[in-house]
Amino acid sequence: MIYQKDGPGVLKRLYLDRIATPQLQGKTNFVCKKCKTILGIVVVYRKEKRAAYRLFAGAVTKKVLNPGIAKDIRF
Repeated sequence: MIYQKDGPGVLKRLYLDRIATPQLQGKTNFVCKKCKTILGIVVVYRKEKRAAYRLFAGAVTKKVLNPGIAKDIRF
């Protein structure tokens, strides 16, 4: 998955409008395709009124992409 994260720190939520690939609908829980473990649940973040996946602590790790690779990704 490719996600555009703002700011430093751990991932707590994945906003649906910031997920580049694959496009997820946000109708079901966020599940690992390999092991079928639930990584997060669908919520509407009240503070911003945005649909997001609330991630379980430690469920997801992040990797920073090289800017040369990331420049061609559209959100």
